[in-house]
Order: sequence, then C-alpha cells, then structure tokens
Amino acid sequence: MRISSELTDAAIAQILGERIARHRIEAGLTQAELAERAGIGKRTVERIEAGRGAELLTLIRILRSLHAMEGFERLLPELPASPIEQLKLRGKQRQRVSHARRGALPDRSRPVAEGTPARPWRWAEPAPQGAPATGGAGGPKRRS
Repeated sequence: MRISSELTDAAIAQILGERIARHRIEAGLTQAELAERAGIGKRTVERIEAGRGAELLTLIRILRSLHAMEGFERLLPELPASPIEQLKLRGKQRQRVSHARRGALPDRSRPVAEGTPARPWRWAEPAPQGAPATGGAGGPKRRS
C-alpha cells in the first residue's frame, strides 16, 4: 500500500512496521538479531513491526542496521535556496524566522532625523556626533 496524506497516523505506522519487517526478513535477520544490531530490545522491534510506535532515534537505529538510511534523504530532502533568496543572503544562511509584531520596537537602522546615523552604532566605533561621551563600562567620561 502507498503512503499518502489521506491515511491516518496509525495506518502509516502499520505500513512502516510491515515494511521494516519485510526488510528484516529479506536481510535474513530475526527480530532478536535486528534488536542486537540496533542496540535496542527485541520487544521494541516487535512493537515497531506491529505499528505501535517508536522514537525517532530508535527508528534511525533500525534503518541503519537494515542499511536503509537513504530512505530518510528521499523522505525529507534538503531544500535548495531560491535564486532570490540566494541574492538576498549572499552566502549567509538564515538562522531564524522573523515576523512583524504588533508593538515591536521601531527599526533603528533608518535615520530618524537629519544628522542621525544611517545604521546603528556599534561598540568599538566612535559615538555619533552629539551623543554623550562615555568611558569604560558605559559610565560618564571622567576628567583628569
């Protein structure tokens, strides 16, 4: 049977369990031998083959023992970046998703009034003109 989104989670687990059992039998392994190779209990192999659930790490161990890891690559292939995204990122990889939030702080990278910096001030840069001078850990500059 083909796995599709119309099937229930339980039905998909049942199909995967049956497929694991067929791969195990084709490899000439008993449930106990597969369990030993995967470093799990025989009872865990029995439950998985019956379609009664498994942790992801357990499933990975079983598929590795059956030499079926390439199935994961087909299951969820890596997505290539779109050409527009490649231009925007220019070699940088996205680390997180951001959404506009209600009440979010204003964008400080744009000038607010004439004479303000075009980008935010960073440490190790001179303070923008008109900003109070600080010394050391951010306190007022001491006069000698």
